[in-house]
Amino acid sequence: MTHTRYAFVKAAWHADIVDQALEGFCQIIPREQVDVFDVPGAFEMPLMARDLARTGRYGSVACAALVVDGGIYRHDFVAAAVVQGLMQAGLETGVPVLSVSLTPHHYQETEHHTAIFREHFVQKGREAANAALAIGKARAAIG
Repeated sequence: MTHTRYAFVKAAWHADIVDQALEGFCQIIPREQVDVFDVPGAFEMPLMARDLARTGRYGSVACAALVVDGGIYRHDFVAAAVVQGLMQAGLETGVPVLSVSLTPHHYQETEHHTAIFREHFVQKGREAANAALAIGKARAAIG
């Protein structure tokens, strides 16, 4: 069965940047075909992705977050857990779960860095949409 709906999960932390991934995604896949879900942060994305994938309504689930070093915990451990969880959600459900989760080595909340990452997330959103379409086509070809 070919799905024409896609789920897009986005973390609320750094929403001014992360929301740009949805903009890029919808430059490729029409907004009318995308259901959007907000979660508090990156750590909540794998559970939401798994739950959405289990519904059987979506051709893929894309998840977007910006995980930065906030000085409280090591952001690389969080980022690794999130990406592993997203992969696990896809493998458990058979629905592609795509990551637009970025972990910059150096991010400062300056106008300059924010502008760079906002544009980068637009591009990553487009890449996720292209990946969603490509994996759907590839999987349909195997019957």
